[in-house]
Amino acid sequence: MSTPETLVQAALNRLAARLGSSAMDAAAQFSVMAQDAPQKLQQELELFWQEVQQEAERIEQPQTPAAESSEAAPENLQDQLDGLRAQVANFSRRLEEPS
Repeated sequence: MSTPETLVQAALNRLAARLGSSAMDAAAQFSVMAQDAPQKLQQELELFWQEVQQEAERIEQPQTPAAESSEAAPENLQDQLDGLRAQVANFSRRLEEPS
């Protein structure tokens, strides 16, 4: 049987090896995320500016009488709300997915 001192030393050696391995894994993951971050940020900015341009075009277009009617308004608003909810869900998925 091994002596208690040897067992303690062996346990400390194994703990150090495991902690070092975990630290290396974390550093590698961080490195991959750091490499992908600029590209992902650029894509998100491009998407944002496209949406800004589309919104500006929508604001500049005059409202048609059909869109202002009381019958079309609730459906149009519901469609817009559904579209916005879908965009929010898409953004949430993108933010939550691992890089």
